[in-house]
Amino acid sequence: MSLSTQRFYVTVREEVMMDRWYSSVVVYTERVLTWRKRRHLKKKIRQKKRHPIVEWVDAFLWAAVVVLLINQYLFQAYQIPSGSMENTLKISDRIFVNKLVYGPELIPGMLKIRGFAQPRRNRVIIFESPTYLSKGPLFDVLQRVIYMLTLSLVDIDRDENGMPRAHFLIKRAVGTGGDRLRIREGNLQVRLPGMSLWTTEEAVKHYRETQFTTRRMIRPSEYEAINAAVRSGAYTDQGLEPPAADRTTLADAQTVKSDAYQRWAVFNETMHQIYPHVERYRSEYGKYSLGWYIPEGWIFPMGDNRDNSNDARYFGPVSLDNVLGRGMFIYWPPARMSKIR
Repeated sequence: MSLSTQRFYVTVREEVMMDRWYSSVVVYTERVLTWRKRRHLKKKIRQKKRHPIVEWVDAFLWAAVVVLLINQYLFQAYQIPSGSMENTLKISDRIFVNKLVYGPELIPGMLKIRGFAQPRRNRVIIFESPTYLSKGPLFDVLQRVIYMLTLSLVDIDRDENGMPRAHFLIKRAVGTGGDRLRIREGNLQVRLPGMSLWTTEEAVKHYRETQFTTRRMIRPSEYEAINAAVRSGAYTDQGLEPPAADRTTLADAQTVKSDAYQRWAVFNETMHQIYPHVERYRSEYGKYSLGWYIPEGWIFPMGDNRDNSNDARYFGPVSLDNVLGRGMFIYWPPARMSKIR
């Protein structure tokens, strides 16, 4: 057989094989398209047979799953329950919290993962209250799921009086790792890492170019009466005569307002002076004198309404593992829509 004849047969054979392959592809494609069309028709038939209520429930469940995923891992809605952050956040304000930035929890209340940032000084954060007493992990998960699905409208975690329990707190991180903080007559003083002198919170805010205003309900001039009332009461309770200066100051005061932390500090200072050998009073007064050291991995949150806030002054620094997110913006009421600073 000549070379040209061989080439002819090879060419014919290749064309035949190509035709067979093309035919196979066409047949396979037709089968796939037919199967997809048949499946689509079956799906449409099933949908026509489904009851409208079933369709509505199915759509609702899908929407609920989407809302739950967004609230759990990205942004969550919260309602402000108290005036501890006035005037930055007011009672009944509804806000969105960025949960991705500090790391969300894989399951509500469990398995927190690391975020790509840590709370910076003076950020508004939401965290789990160290004083919260859980009703059990199943209840916590159920409560948080319902709270997220209803965009903070329904909270089943209530006390015996029907009021929501403080599971989460929203405060400002006024101290971070390495800081030392102390309170003097309601005013925060800070000693930053590497510094030997105490400075005012206002000076730190100016240095950091942070814009927020703290609210005070007690004037500086009223602390003389507060201190005198506490000292006089401590002496009287111990069956002792109060110092003359405290009796005079207290008698001149028409009203004695309450600063719970200041009263606690002055009481322990007075009791330490009366009973210097009692370890408990010496220890408590030492905390007031020295303030708090904030270790790495912890923060010190306080409310902007300094005279009406249950914050770290009473329960101490908070671990970053308990920080759930950063306050982003107010979305309700419409008149207060704004970014949280």
